[in-house]
Amino acid sequence: MNLYSPLRMHIPDGFLSVVLAAVFWVPSLIALSLALRHTGRQFSERLVPRMGVLAAAIFAAQMLNFSVIGGTSGHLLGASLATILLGPWAAVLVMACVVGVQALFFQDGGFLALGANLFNMAVVGVAVSYTVYRTVEKLSARRPWGILVGGFAAGWASIFMGSLAVGLQLALSGVSPANLVIPAMAGIHALIGVGEGLATGGALAFLAAVQSDLLRPTISSGGGADPGRVDRQPGWWIIGLVLALALAIASPLASSDPDGLQKVAEQQGFLERTAPPALRLFPDYLFPGMDDLALATILAGILGIGLVLGVVLLGAAFQRNGRITPDEHRARPPKHTG
Repeated sequence: MNLYSPLRMHIPDGFLSVVLAAVFWVPSLIALSLALRHTGRQFSERLVPRMGVLAAAIFAAQMLNFSVIGGTSGHLLGASLATILLGPWAAVLVMACVVGVQALFFQDGGFLALGANLFNMAVVGVAVSYTVYRTVEKLSARRPWGILVGGFAAGWASIFMGSLAVGLQLALSGVSPANLVIPAMAGIHALIGVGEGLATGGALAFLAAVQSDLLRPTISSGGGADPGRVDRQPGWWIIGLVLALALAIASPLASSDPDGLQKVAEQQGFLERTAPPALRLFPDYLFPGMDDLALATILAGILGIGLVLGVVLLGAAFQRNGRITPDEHRARPPKHTG
């Protein structure tokens, strides 16, 4: 691990053809629209802190690249953990907040390629995680080991299938032949997925030990754990924010090796296609105007945590506006007739 590593981790502009990048905005926007509708129906004031904390923790965790093999690094995605704890629709929104803030404020991923990045991480990542976890859950008959095995399998599959989606997009854009770029992406990310699976399984094991209500009921019901039960002990989300801040403080220790996509781009000779960002706010996760790169990275991480948390809370405020939440409905006295 080397001190400070300003690595981009998502598809930048220039890798995908303009037509293909524009096309992938369509399924991403459709998925976001459906997620907003379904989450709005199940809206609960108690769900909002959980979404915000998870978004903040996922943003911070994605800044920590870890070494894999052959001078390559990987980073956590977090889609599987968000799906298991929140359910698929809320997880789509959480991942969209993270990926959107990364692109718009930190130039991690291109503006035009944002639709494809949303599709790969917020749509494919969540859909695969949901499918795999539910399958393992059924096979295990909801035994305790099914949570850990399902978490690992969902985490690994979300990374692997997401990498296949990226490889296919690159091939369709003509930057590299499909028979070269897809196996290259799959091979590297099959190893990166092990880290994602271990992190997801470890997080679920920790939650099962200290806050098991977060895991009951599981996503088989279409949502995460019952937020009413979780909020009887609200200290969990404070711990989550502290963990997110700790990850941001540790971010300068990220691996300096190129991530999986960058490594493939170097090997296949299309790294030079990277287009410079149209807007430079906090590029490469660095707070501007600072000579201390480690401190600049930490401050950028803390800023990012605040931004994704703010986006989630702002979105929740719009969802709540003019809507009777399930919490308020339960609190209302029953109507009497006759």
